[in-house]
Amino acid sequence: MSIIHLSAVSGEEPTAADMAAIEYEWPLIEAELDLLNAQIALINAGPNASVLDSRRVRRAAHRVIEAARVLAARTPETEVVA
Repeated sequence: MSIIHLSAVSGEEPTAADMAAIEYEWPLIEAELDLLNAQIALINAGPNASVLDSRRVRRAAHRVIEAARVLAARTPETEVVA
């Protein structure tokens, strides 16, 4: 028995092209998730936030910028999809 009662909106599975696009952008997605986690930790720390917490947010933000830069420099045509 499924505990998830809602079906998918379209009822279709992602295509190979959809999955390839997600995989292509994954480094940026991962960097953005890391930034979000660092921001959440900083907010949860509240007044007890340390300099290290702020530094983690800044470093994560720099990783997002770098991942976006690398992604913009790549073209999907040059990538080999296995």
